[in-house]
Amino acid sequence: MVGFDADDTLWRSQDYFDAAQEEFERILGAWTDLERSGARDRLYQVESGNIGVFGYGVKGMVLSMLEAAIELSEARISAADLERILGLGKELLRHPVELLPGIAEAVEAIAREHPVVMITKGDLFHQEAKVRDCGMADLFGRIEIVSEKDPATYRRLLDEFGLPASRFLMIGNSLRSDVLPVLELGGWGIHVPYHSTWVHERAAPVAEGERRFRQVNDAAELPSAVAEVVAAARQAD
Repeated sequence: MVGFDADDTLWRSQDYFDAAQEEFERILGAWTDLERSGARDRLYQVESGNIGVFGYGVKGMVLSMLEAAIELSEARISAADLERILGLGKELLRHPVELLPGIAEAVEAIAREHPVVMITKGDLFHQEAKVRDCGMADLFGRIEIVSEKDPATYRRLLDEFGLPASRFLMIGNSLRSDVLPVLELGGWGIHVPYHSTWVHERAAPVAEGERRFRQVNDAAELPSAVAEVVAAARQAD
């Protein structure tokens, strides 16, 4: 079975978040010295602290932006600018789904040979909308929207699939969420780096020589990489 991440693996996502953060900083810059206050680092600290409360996704990001803006401006920020920050979230939620180049063809090719599933995390309502609008949902035997992607979550899903980890391959742009937890369980991982990664998703590289890990440059390389993993898995049996 082959699992696919969604955001920044199937379609663009982080680019929109990066643009929203830049606009947030322009708004906040009228109320505080961004460099002296360490605004970017402080926003990440607030976001990280709020993940356990709000989860991942646009809504948690915007609520954290509002909290950080009030704190960093010492509660001086205007209601009008708070409304502008709230508007950033609405814009993010309205963005159309833009598939990454070649990914539809790659998923179709892999789905002809193997059962495929989508495993994504984030705001349930937003993720459901993106899945609905992506035009690829019919290719996946199951679509799982989870609150976290860690070994416990993958173990639960593999139990539901009735599948040992050694027969599961996860493809995604995040080492932290898509690759390392699956490798820890004894599964396989293919990393497809995206040009921009949220700092929370950054992780130490996979140990050199890890036989259950592959990295590719783009979607066009995925079918051959999956075939290579399948061959290696059969040899390991």
